[in-house]
Amino acid sequence: MSAVLPPALVLMGPTASGKSALAMRLATALPVEIVSVDSAQVYRGMDIGTAKPTAGERRAVPHHLIDIIDPTEAYSAARFREDALRLMNEIHARGRIPLLVGGTMLYLKALREGLSDLPQADPAIRAEIDREAAARGWPALHAELAHVDPQTAARLKPNDAQRIQRALEVYRLTGRPMSALVGSRETAPPFRLIEAALVPGDRAVLHARIARRFDDMLKAGLVEELRALRERYPLHAGLPSMRCVGYRQAWLHLEGEYDAAEMRDRGIFATRQLAKRQLTWLRAMRDLAIFDCLAPDMGERVLRFYLRALGQ
Repeated sequence: MSAVLPPALVLMGPTASGKSALAMRLATALPVEIVSVDSAQVYRGMDIGTAKPTAGERRAVPHHLIDIIDPTEAYSAARFREDALRLMNEIHARGRIPLLVGGTMLYLKALREGLSDLPQADPAIRAEIDREAAARGWPALHAELAHVDPQTAARLKPNDAQRIQRALEVYRLTGRPMSALVGSRETAPPFRLIEAALVPGDRAVLHARIARRFDDMLKAGLVEELRALRERYPLHAGLPSMRCVGYRQAWLHLEGEYDAAEMRDRGIFATRQLAKRQLTWLRAMRDLAIFDCLAPDMGERVLRFYLRALGQ
């Protein structure tokens, strides 16, 4: 049955692996429209720290799921799946091919496997968890989560407040670990996903790229961008947007907790940790074609892979 499904190309990889540049290159050879798989690029005004495509690139190739909500709002994997499937159908109806590009692996997992009907948020339980966190700290709640849902706890940092809260909330509401619920209702998308991943052959080179890119973001005005956003929107440090890598460190710098040097070091370290988590997700995924993002002929190899898969 999969042979009759329309194709959709997927290009994943850790931060700084060159996904966006390769996507633009692929768009010169294939009739694609790009669908962002990035939980930070959805936010309006957060341009520098999310490495959004430029205005010129967005004029040259249609891009979707970028700049769709304010940084005061939240976005979820379930909403991504709904939005992405709608867009993929629209792109296919235009006679073009969706090219899903990004590094938010939870979004890709939601697209590939579907999401179970998780319970709605419960304000009372959330308030209870918040009180416990204020008294004991998020690392203590992370340890509690590790007892009841070790699979979810293993992929969360001990101070990832939003996700720890949600996982504990789901457990307290249902008596079941969230890892047993997410993806339990398998619903494959009505597309033939042709998946490629960019993975560095030398992790040290990726780390050097990350450092250069973070320095470039600082030079481009990351701190000034955040200062302007704080003036425009009623932001606070607990918002999902302000927990994005780079913005979190810039926020603490503006609050006087970090000087410029410490902000830079912590931002680079956090980005390296993000890349590590992304690579862990990729290693666990099946049916991915892996390409060394540092190889000089990487672009040609990925293009040939997609062309063969498309029967061209």
